[in-house]
Amino acid sequence: MAALAAGDAPGGLGGALELFVRRYLQAYGPATPQHFARWLGAPPGWATALFRELAAAGGVEEVDFEGTPAWVAAGDTDFPEGPVRGVRLLPYFDAYVIAAQPRERLFPGRAYRRALGGGQAGNYPVLLVDGVVAGVWHQRRRGRRTTVTVEPLDRLTARQERELGEQVERVGEALEATAELVVGEVTVGPHA
Repeated sequence: MAALAAGDAPGGLGGALELFVRRYLQAYGPATPQHFARWLGAPPGWATALFRELAAAGGVEEVDFEGTPAWVAAGDTDFPEGPVRGVRLLPYFDAYVIAAQPRERLFPGRAYRRALGGGQAGNYPVLLVDGVVAGVWHQRRRGRRTTVTVEPLDRLTARQERELGEQVERVGEALEATAELVVGEVTVGPHA
């Protein structure tokens, strides 16, 4: 693979491939070439060479991500000072759940077994607490009402319970329905 000249990318695609990688990293970075390859379904060796050439051309840069070398789009190094806080209900096949890597950090402990349908992300809507999967949820609509059942994998704090209630209200607003929160076991299977 020849070295990248300004505006060029491997395979003769000009700046399109560099832009593609930069957009991926802006959405899902810091990430490794292996994460990118898995997301794209491309050979890991090709992705490693691509990242190396993009780094030489100044399109991406290597950073330390919690002790692991990873990549970001060049100049995209402003990270939050502290950890992410908050509760979110993410729907089936949410892009964050599907693409975030490494999966072990996003789906820690029991979340890996409970929220990944056969190892595939997206088959369950997930409860996200402080940036990591902390349970699953399901909603069942009946007329102008919807019941949102949330199965947290660990006990929620008072703040997290309040934020969960706010998230359930948002689900109701999106569905133009009155939402009711039930905390308990989600008994439906993946992608129900």
